[in-house]
This record gives sequence, C-alpha cells and structure tokens, in this order.
Amino acid sequence: MKIKYYQPLFLAIILMLPFTINAQNTEPSSKVDLSEINNRIESMSYDITSLQKAVDDLAWYNRVGDMAYIDKVFITGPPVAESKIKNPTAMGARNPVKFYSYIFIPKNLNPDKKYPLLVLPHGGVHGDFTTYHTHIIRELIAQQYIVIAPEYRGSSGYGKDFYEKIDYGGLENDDVNASRNYMVRNYDMVDSTRVGIIGWSHGGMIALMCVFDHPEWYNVCFAGVPVSDLISRMGYSDDEYRKLFSAGYHLGKDARENILEYRKRSPAWNAQKLKTPLLIHTNTNDDDVNVLEVEHLIKSLKAEGKSFEYEIFKEVEGGHSFDRIDTRTAKEIRLKIYAFLDKYLNPPKKLKRIDDINKAAYRE
Repeated sequence: MKIKYYQPLFLAIILMLPFTINAQNTEPSSKVDLSEINNRIESMSYDITSLQKAVDDLAWYNRVGDMAYIDKVFITGPPVAESKIKNPTAMGARNPVKFYSYIFIPKNLNPDKKYPLLVLPHGGVHGDFTTYHTHIIRELIAQQYIVIAPEYRGSSGYGKDFYEKIDYGGLENDDVNASRNYMVRNYDMVDSTRVGIIGWSHGGMIALMCVFDHPEWYNVCFAGVPVSDLISRMGYSDDEYRKLFSAGYHLGKDARENILEYRKRSPAWNAQKLKTPLLIHTNTNDDDVNVLEVEHLIKSLKAEGKSFEYEIFKEVEGGHSFDRIDTRTAKEIRLKIYAFLDKYLNPPKKLKRIDDINKAAYRE
C-alpha cells in the first residue's frame, strides 16, 4: 500500500478524532473549526512528504551503493527575489537559499585522473529527485560519469517554506548552475572542460535555460520532452495546474495577466541564445508535455539558424516517460542519448549495446 493514495482520508480520520471525542462533552451548539483541520492536514502532508523523502534516500544506497559513492550535500543558490521578501529588515532576509544536491561518484575511478560531470535536474512542478532515476544513474555511473542532481528551490520533501520558494524557470536555474560550480570547485576529479547537463520534462527545460544563459559552463545538453513554452502550456493545462504558477508565493499572476514573464521563462522564446551542442527528444503521444510545445522550440531554433539535433518519436509506448522506462525501445533510445553525449564528454567507458545497459542497470 502506498501511503500517498490514502493520505487525505487517513489524515482526515486522525485529525478528526480529537473533535469526535470532545464532542461527547460539548454543547450541541459547538462548531468544529474546519480551518484548523485544514491547517493540520496541510502541515502533516509536508511532514509525510519529508518522511517519504527520507525513506527514498535510504533506498539509494541499496540500489546504487554497489557501484557508486553517494553523498547529499547542502549548498547555496541566490537569495529569493526581492519581491518575495516579506520583511526586508529581518536578519538573514537576503541570505542565499540553501538546498540539497545528490552526488554520485563511481567507485572504480582513479583519483589521479579527471572525469566528466553530468548535471541532472529532476522534473515535475514541486517534484524531487527520487529512485525513479535508479537505472539512469546506474547507466551513467557505468560510463564513469560523475553526477550531481540538485534539489533546487521548490522541490518537495523539505517542508513548506522550501516548497514555497519555487521559482519555475527563474532562480531554480541558478540553483542548478550553482550545483555545477560546486562540483568543479570542490572535486579535483571533475574535468571542468567536460561538463554536460541532461534533463527530462521540467528538468529538460532547466537544462535548456542553463545552457542558454551560461554556454561557457556546459559542453553539451540533452533535453528530453522539455517544457518549452509556458504560454501555450497554460492554455492546454487545467485550472489546478495553472494555480501552481499563479499562487501568491510563486509568480502571483496567470499567463494572461503577465504574458511577458511567462515568455521570459520559456525556452522556445529564448532560442536565439543557443551556443551549446544540443539534442532534443519528444514523443507525439506525450500526455504531459504536448508535442506542440517542443515543436515550437524546434521551429524557433531553426528560425534562429541554430545547429542542433532532434528527434520526434511517433506514438512510442510510455508517452511522457517513453525513453526512461524499462522497455527495449526505451533502452535503445537511451543508447542514442549516450552516443550523443559521448561525442562531447568522452567518458572512459561506453554503453553501445542493450547488453551493456542490462549489465549496468539491472542486477541479477
């Protein structure tokens, strides 16, 4: 049983117990404070998410610990935007935002040599980096990539305050860049001339924005099913999704009210900045990031005369996750991704066949 599916009912029952018990000793006119119940449920939901994160963190050692040293470092990104500072005179109001990043270092590296680095931002609005990525990490480690996966501002599992620091398409990109710079400055084994960034969905969007803004820091980029145009995305998404962006602690307005801000945060409207070798993948049956978004990005890059590679896959099983799941087709597509990265990062070991992926990612 997965707790998250039963969480609302479970919490409601637990939180209602005190009121049920006390009801026996109160006058009939007494009213239950529903706002207090809602506050309790919200508070406990953050606690449960943090617990789920802690459990998943332990699972990393079981799933990848045989081939990688695993660490989780606490580093900093830029301060929150001035517009979000509630009390500018408060102590620490303009301090840098602290966030965690996962680090995976292959156990079979030679400490006297240099190795390529891959930055891997996770996807999802308020998502987080989980063992969903196990096979991807194992495959990268087998090639002797060093990997850092930042839990940029707004990620889940770190409480309400961090959750509400979300800055989709904005300062979260700076957090990811900060994780890249942390590795280059603190790990002698990292080759600063061989750094790539890869991501899917929201992570693909972040990867694109990072190389657009700092091409000097990245040698290659892969963007899988990337969120590419927030304006069109708001058009075909439902109200619940749109409210994640118009929330007071986030952008504060919807796309119709602040179209320039949404445009500024969209890769398709920043295509003129591309200078980094780039591979884009999308899928026509993607039920999350509609292919029309990525097609807009592709057309924008072409209109700017940019050199890049892309592939629009036709109705591949798995939809949004078509190249990350465990099917043979997904593995074949990942081999294409790795071959593209190889050209610019030259990892010591290569995965060239399905058997190579199976040996790396699937333990007997």
